Amino acid sequence: MVNSSPLASEGYPFIIYSAGLTILLAFSAWKLDSLVLAFPAAVSFLLTLFVLYFFRNPERQIPSDSQAVVSPADGTVVVAALVPETPLGPPALKISIFMSGFNVHVNRVPFDGRVVDAFYHKGKFFDARDGRASCENERNGLVLENSAGARIAFVQIAGLVARRIICYPQVGDLLKRGERYGLIRFGSRLDVYLPVDVEPLVKLGDQAVAGETVLAKIGNVWILPHDP
Repeated sequence: MVNSSPLASEGYPFIIYSAGLTILLAFSAWKLDSLVLAFPAAVSFLLTLFVLYFFRNPERQIPSDSQAVVSPADGTVVVAALVPETPLGPPALKISIFMSGFNVHVNRVPFDGRVVDAFYHKGKFFDARDGRASCENERNGLVLENSAGARIAFVQIAGLVARRIICYPQVGDLLKRGERYGLIRFGSRLDVYLPVDVEPLVKLGDQAVAGETVLAKIGNVWILPHDP
């Protein structure tokens, strides 16, 4: 799983590279008394600060409610609707969270359970807010089953800039709600698929916090509207 340090370990190579470049440029600018080198040194310093910010790995307060399905990602809710085609097979409630480049990108497990399926698909790199991203972009998904037999799926989706999905759990692993399980670099999306009898507790435009925001509760019934 992802470590619990203030910075995600996956970001260490980027941090070391950007910090090293900053030090090299700053030293060269000072040694040569060069304003020409001072500007790229300043840019590199700002880049280093952004990389540190991007790979931050804050602690979260996980809800104690055993029925709560928490958000696997920080970001904006861009989908909250029933969909016919899902990794679960039958129609399901789909909730999608879009992560911008300024959101925390460490992903968290939405619910307690055992991993019963895992899949990876190569694909395109549409903007993660694009409706085609769920079925055409590069993605990695897990299907989780709880002790009562209820299944949910959650899928990491690469975006326009994100080109690296990291996911640690494997089939058979027992996962705990709110624990860190992976990361996507530089702007992306998480799709969560829930049984159709689950009531969504978020709406379009809501801001979600990974491990804290409750997307739904397993066991609550969503009364579907009937056509007149």
